[in-house]
Amino acid sequence: MTDLVTLGQRLRHFRVSADLTLDQLGTTVGIAGSQLSLMENGKREPRLSLLQSIASALSIDVAQLLDPSPPSKRAALEIELDRMQRSAVYGGLGLPAVRPSRTLPDDTLHALVGLHRELARRAREAIATPEEARRANTELRQHMRTQDNYIPELEELAEEQLRAVGHSTGALTHRSVSLMAKRLGFSLIYVSDLPHSTRSVTDLENGRIYLPPASIPGGHGLRSMALQALAHRLLEHQEPESYAEFLRQRLEINYFAAACLQPRGQSVDFLREAKADKNLAIEDFRDAFGVTHEAAALRFTNLATRHLDMTVHFLRVGADGALYKVYENDGLKLPTDVTGSAEGQLVCRHWGARLAFSRTNRTTEFHQYTDTPTGTYWCSTQIGTAEKDEFSITFGVPFADAKWFRGRETTNREYSSCPDPSCCRRPRVELTERWSHKAWASAKLHAHILSPLPSGTFPGVDDTELYDFLDAHSDS
Repeated sequence: MTDLVTLGQRLRHFRVSADLTLDQLGTTVGIAGSQLSLMENGKREPRLSLLQSIASALSIDVAQLLDPSPPSKRAALEIELDRMQRSAVYGGLGLPAVRPSRTLPDDTLHALVGLHRELARRAREAIATPEEARRANTELRQHMRTQDNYIPELEELAEEQLRAVGHSTGALTHRSVSLMAKRLGFSLIYVSDLPHSTRSVTDLENGRIYLPPASIPGGHGLRSMALQALAHRLLEHQEPESYAEFLRQRLEINYFAAACLQPRGQSVDFLREAKADKNLAIEDFRDAFGVTHEAAALRFTNLATRHLDMTVHFLRVGADGALYKVYENDGLKLPTDVTGSAEGQLVCRHWGARLAFSRTNRTTEFHQYTDTPTGTYWCSTQIGTAEKDEFSITFGVPFADAKWFRGRETTNREYSSCPDPSCCRRPRVELTERWSHKAWASAKLHAHILSPLPSGTFPGVDDTELYDFLDAHSDS
């Protein structure tokens, strides 16, 4: 769909090209020139029948009016200026809007747009602080909790795209993903020199999606990255104006990719059959669709409440005990900071998410019951390995729903009263008395704490590196 500002610019472009005034064109199509002026300024939406009359009067097709691209470089700048002046960032300054009239020189228009771009960049840089990131992430997690971590619109979009390429059963193939890209006008290009701060790069001008040449065994990482890039286009995402918008976009593309790799219909049928047999297992769900353990556990959280009538929790925990990714709607008491953020907090030492690291055999899932002040939970934990460190993936449910899962017969049982400090955060009294003020430890500083975070168009991405990459590949 063409937005009203762009439509207005195209109306003006073709009217001027036809050497007609507003009143002359208005008389031809039966409306006042002042009404046409409102349409050209993006302040009134014309009916389709009127657009057809205007197109006929200008000897063009309606499709030419509805083309979403600006009709000229000057028009593109005027459209960008209009959008930026409508933004909350500019509105908060209380300054008047500048109307880019025909007498406004091009260099002045360039300067105004440049100032707005810098204003927007500084606004993004100011809010992309760790504190703002945690706040935005917490708000998004709380919102998804009210939705049962389920987005029906994205489920339907994924099913529509899969039907279009003829995929119905089994694991999604690389060929099917390539066909999905082709339908959107893109080709998948595998390169070894992606900017270090990106997972993929989409060249909108040349219709290319650049991906790394290799991924985790099975290639599901590449499929997921390609699907995420396609989701940006399908969902018509614009460059994020806030960190919250960036996180929302990232959640949506991840959700779409998951819904393609593990389609709702097939997944729900698979899980319901396993539930009926009291044999639910994340590893089976993972293997049936050829995805990672983490992807399967996360996808389970999308479908569990709406389609299986159970509440759940999901945790990704580092070997250091820090919580890196989390979702829960089953009442599990999460560690949080003063802002309510759980990410980055240390989880209880008695949780399966941490005890699984001490197992000798890490190839199978570790099952455990954990008694807490809010109830008893059953969980299944799998250890994974990242580039530089290990992590655990935990999927769990309240005690009443453990009966549906394989591993419910486990005898592993722990008690956790966290966040009560006496649970596991304070040393035992005898050890405190023995060692307090008698030792000195040299702390390990995590390198990422002091690492510079690029502040480009997209949070964490270096624009200079990105544009150099695109330029280097544009002629290949």
